[in-house]
Amino acid sequence: MTVMAAFGSLVIVSASALTAYAAGISGTPGGNDVSYPQCGVTLPSQQAFGIVGVNEGLANTTNPCLADEIAWAQNSSGITRQAKVSFYVNTANPGNRRVADWPASNRDAMTGVVVRDPYGACAGKDDRACAWQYGWNMAELDAQIRGISSPGRYRWWLDVETITSWEPSTRNNRADLEGMVAYFHRIGGTVGIYSMASQWDKIVKTIPSTSSLYRLADWIPGARTLAQAKANCRSVPLTGRGTVTVTQWTVSKTDHDFSCVK
Repeated sequence: MTVMAAFGSLVIVSASALTAYAAGISGTPGGNDVSYPQCGVTLPSQQAFGIVGVNEGLANTTNPCLADEIAWAQNSSGITRQAKVSFYVNTANPGNRRVADWPASNRDAMTGVVVRDPYGACAGKDDRACAWQYGWNMAELDAQIRGISSPGRYRWWLDVETITSWEPSTRNNRADLEGMVAYFHRIGGTVGIYSMASQWDKIVKTIPSTSSLYRLADWIPGARTLAQAKANCRSVPLTGRGTVTVTQWTVSKTDHDFSCVK
C-alpha cells in the first residue's frame, strides 16, 4: 500500500517487539498486512489475521512473494472476527489511453463469454461500459492467475489510492470499481474498500445507494498509533451504508491492523 509511503521496507526489530506489536498494545489483538516490499525480510509474528497484497504495485502485476506471504497469513491465530487470511488488490482506471489491456468488448478476457455489463456494450471507448469491463477483467486476473486457490473463499479489499492511474471522470472510476466488485461477488467472495476519505472522494465522489459499492466494509489507513487506529473505527464510512471494520496504523514502516468488529 502507498497511503503511508508505499509500505516501505520492513524494519527488522527484536522478536519481542514484533510480537508485542502484532498482538497489539495492552492485550489488544491485531493483524498485519504485507506485500511485495516485504519480500525477503522478516515478517511479523503472532498476528491475529493477515492481509496479503496480490499485486506488485500495479493492477496488472503479481506480487512475486505471494505464495510465501499467503502461507504466513495462514498461520494467523484467528482470535478476532476478521478472517485469518484476506487479500488486497491494487486498482486503477487508465481509460483507453493506449493500454494493451483496455477492453474492446464485453467478452470475458479468459473465457470469451460475453459478460452482462450494467452500463451497456463496451466498444473500446472511454466510457462507463468499458471501465466496468476493465474492472471485471482485472479482478478476474487477480483471482484466477496470480496463484490463489479457491479465490471465492476470501475477502478482497480494493486498494483505492490516487497514486495509481485514474480518469478525471469519477463516474467512470466508480464503474471500474463496480466491475471488480461484480467479479469477486460472482465467484462467491466478499469485498471491502481500503482508502482514505480524501482520496476516495477525489476518485469516485459520492456513491449512490444503487451502487454495489454502497454497503461495502471499509479498511481505513492513516493512523500512527494504536490509539489513533482505534479512534478511526468511529470514522464516517466511505459510503452511505458502509461499515468501518478494520483500521491501519504504521510503526517503523510496518503496517498493523486493528479489528473494529468485536
